[in-house]
Amino acid sequence: MRIESVNENTCMVYFGDQIGAESAGLVKRATDRLRRDMPDLIIDLVPSYTSILVTWDLEQADRFAITRRLRSAIDSGDDSSNGDDSTRIVELPVYYGPEVGLDLEDVCEHAGLSRDDVVRIHSEKLYQVYAIGFAPGFAYLGSTDERIAIPRKSTPRLKVPTGSVGIAGTQTAIYPSCTPGGWQIIGRTPQKMVDWDSDSLALVQVGDQVRFRAICRDEFLELGGNLDEL
Repeated sequence: MRIESVNENTCMVYFGDQIGAESAGLVKRATDRLRRDMPDLIIDLVPSYTSILVTWDLEQADRFAITRRLRSAIDSGDDSSNGDDSTRIVELPVYYGPEVGLDLEDVCEHAGLSRDDVVRIHSEKLYQVYAIGFAPGFAYLGSTDERIAIPRKSTPRLKVPTGSVGIAGTQTAIYPSCTPGGWQIIGRTPQKMVDWDSDSLALVQVGDQVRFRAICRDEFLELGGNLDEL
């Protein structure tokens, strides 16, 4: 673990530089512990990939004191007994049909695979939520199978429909709202990804895992899915 100052009351806590399930677990457990043990001192925590951005109340602790407190809090405790190692799995239904898989044919051509193979490969894996960013509720998931990895589009779309599921490199994600974007769109979920009336806001959080379930057109519509491009 490494702690580096960002400004007078913000620091970054790093857990190595290798993105993967191990570092994601460390980030999740540390975030849970800090929220539990230091609620009056911590103003904000932003977990992401291999690090946590920590903002604290400067009136309660200076940089040297917070460094000691962070190390003590993160290093203390038994993960096996406090429940921090539990992982929530969120299943998301996805329709991979031609009306919504705007770039599915391009992904198939790039991978040299059939549509059924791409859908199967994408939906059979359990993905780790590494970060939330870009837009509220936009979760970066990894890692996509190398067989269907594909670069971002050279020219981003001005509008990507809400619920679109895309691939960029070895990551996959769901667009929680209609925004510009350059990911390769292969399907769409009818699941609402953001609830503005909820304290947590986003359906999935860093540390969760996501599994995609391929559904047919009829089920997509029954679940409230929208086939309109925008």
